[in-house]
Amino acid sequence: MQQAKILVIIPAFNEAESISQVIGDIPAGLVDEVVVVNNASTDETEKNACAAGATVLTETRRGYGYACLAGMAYAAKQNPDIIVFLDGDYSDFPNEMGQLVAPILADEADLVIGSRTIGNREAGAMLPQALFGNWLACSLMRLLWKGRFTDLGPFRAIRYAALTTLQMQDKTYGWTVEMQIKALQKKLRCAEIPTSYRKRIGVSKITGTVSGTIKASYKILWMIFRYAIAS
Repeated sequence: MQQAKILVIIPAFNEAESISQVIGDIPAGLVDEVVVVNNASTDETEKNACAAGATVLTETRRGYGYACLAGMAYAAKQNPDIIVFLDGDYSDFPNEMGQLVAPILADEADLVIGSRTIGNREAGAMLPQALFGNWLACSLMRLLWKGRFTDLGPFRAIRYAALTTLQMQDKTYGWTVEMQIKALQKKLRCAEIPTSYRKRIGVSKITGTVSGTIKASYKILWMIFRYAIAS
């Protein structure tokens, strides 16, 4: 795929401290547009994202999936070849985006997950509950659908035509695992590359709190068993 049109979607809830750095570290000339979905932030996320050159959308309904779906609705009007999903907390390394999209550009994959568990991870960047949750979810996907994922990492790239076939629906914590399960069910060509990971700026809204961890874990497991029963 030569001269592919690449659109980046960054869901962001109160990421004013980090969003400029995230956008600024995306390799120059690689992507056509960076879209930040301001997900009911109460700080200056929108202002800082605009100043950094991003297109900013507003999604007032709180939820990671809601933000991603809003970004996808915008992408439908732009018709990109590839969509990259990236968090706004500066825990991932946006400058590794070239490696992330390379298997799709080479027509070797439809979905590429940036794996933090096999990459260069800063000590303490992933809390024990996140590591265990990733291991459990990936183990279940391996058992049920022969998936070979090692992570549910949010830093991921997917061929847009493939993404539209998945009919994504989740509005909150189950977004990443829903995409991976459906990709396996649809027999998309899935790949992983090791990506670097550092301690995020600010506190995680999910693994940084007990309630967030419980809600996310429940939703992810519920999602896996729901699709297992339906298949």
